[in-house]
Amino acid sequence: MAEPVFLACDWGTTNLRAWTVGADGQPIEEREFDYGVGRLSPGEAEQLFHDAVRPALSAERLPAVLCGMIGSTLGWKVVDYLDCPASLDNLARGLDRVAEDVWLTPGLRGQGVAGAPDVMRGEETQILGWLNADPVRLQGEHLICHPGTHAKWAVARDGGLERFVTAMTGELFGLLTKHGVLKTDRPAELGADFDAGVEAAGDGSALASRLFTVRSRVVGGDADPAGSASYLSGLLIGAEIASTPACLNARPERVALIGEPELCVLYERALTLRGIASETFDGRDAALDGLTALYRKVRP
Repeated sequence: MAEPVFLACDWGTTNLRAWTVGADGQPIEEREFDYGVGRLSPGEAEQLFHDAVRPALSAERLPAVLCGMIGSTLGWKVVDYLDCPASLDNLARGLDRVAEDVWLTPGLRGQGVAGAPDVMRGEETQILGWLNADPVRLQGEHLICHPGTHAKWAVARDGGLERFVTAMTGELFGLLTKHGVLKTDRPAELGADFDAGVEAAGDGSALASRLFTVRSRVVGGDADPAGSASYLSGLLIGAEIASTPACLNARPERVALIGEPELCVLYERALTLRGIASETFDGRDAALDGLTALYRKVRP
């Protein structure tokens, strides 16, 4: 078995994924931990990293690179945002060494909608990792969507992340299905109800009014309430796809989806219904590619 050369961690709000990685960039061992920074008290992240994460992977002496919300106000230490446009080299120069041979990645900041700034933490490592995993992707322009609680849409050009915007689609779905008149305990699934929601999204405008159709099609028509979560999911994702790329002055002719495959399949379906081509890439692989590339910058 190959010997590990470093420890890679993608540490988010809800969970932590960690790998020991060989010199060839391939994972040797992988573990997931229920240590999301949203559940931790101040100082607990650093302690858990040394006392639980490292021993679980026999990685006590390995250098480590960590990305995600671990570099936020909820995590180990706040690492400053870098301004867009940003490349992998920029990200590497912004790494914050918080302990001996332990580095935290910075997040990115860009110009958002309505003149306000937009920010990301963790997705930048996946996006730049995906770009640098294939030399072909380092050329030209790409429109990228990273689905999630706070979905990120980004334009990359010639290997750099040029601009991005956030859509709180996943959080909206969670709130609407847990509170109020659209409350349901059913999951969203692909099918006729999801497709109907995508169609009902129209051009993405008047979303507050379109959302009421989740209820009105049931109580005022003959729609099965069992399909409401799927319809709502299609409506929200459809509205996001219809309106968000315009915030980036981007033409959504082809989209690279990077994230959890189970969520990307919903976006892939909605894009297809909109006549937009897409290809899905696993966010796990993209995160590992990004962390490995950053490690090689600090330990060439």
